Amino acid sequence: MPEVIFPGPEGRLEGRFQPGPRPRAPVAMILHPHPQAGGTMNNAIVQALYKTFVRRGFATLRFNFRGVGKSQGVFDNGIGELSDAASALDWVQQIHPEAETTWVAGVSFGAWIGMQLLMRRPEVRGFISIAPPANMYDFTFLAPCPASGIIIQGEADEVVTPIAVQKLVDKLRTQKHITIHHDTIPGANHFFQNEMPQLMKSVDDYLDFRLDPSCPIK
Repeated sequence: MPEVIFPGPEGRLEGRFQPGPRPRAPVAMILHPHPQAGGTMNNAIVQALYKTFVRRGFATLRFNFRGVGKSQGVFDNGIGELSDAASALDWVQQIHPEAETTWVAGVSFGAWIGMQLLMRRPEVRGFISIAPPANMYDFTFLAPCPASGIIIQGEADEVVTPIAVQKLVDKLRTQKHITIHHDTIPGANHFFQNEMPQLMKSVDDYLDFRLDPSCPIK
């Protein structure tokens, strides 16, 4: 899992990158939870997502937002972090300019950043949002949401209220031309501490569905 340093808007950003095994390999980028709540690219869920995409032959990047680990800069309430994510995707695309598809996966704060990135980058065709903080941040920018994906929520999440996430899902599902999957993991808190196998099974089942050549969602 090679360590990489690449240019961001406020200086260097630190990441881990697994190049794709073939020239047109798809690209995946994983975004970590809130930096001020201890979120880093070494978060357990971030690492599990990274391994899942690597195993499936994606060129996969996880990285630290500004001010985390060896990444330069200071926390910027999401505005700068979105710029970091855009720079990170630019960097991967320079290595894999012919990627057949691009996915973004985010955890909590990272899910909020990832959904904003969808709006800016039409090449992103799939997303995985784990515990998107719909009760803390405004998600009305998803108008319309440009890609299909899955939102996964812990039933016992004490940070992100399941009701707020359900409202977000219901709103997105009123749109035509996209399909939003929604899984709730019984008993899981915000960190899925005891439910990692169930969480990753949900992710893997969804990727099996989406990456099947006969999948109706393009």
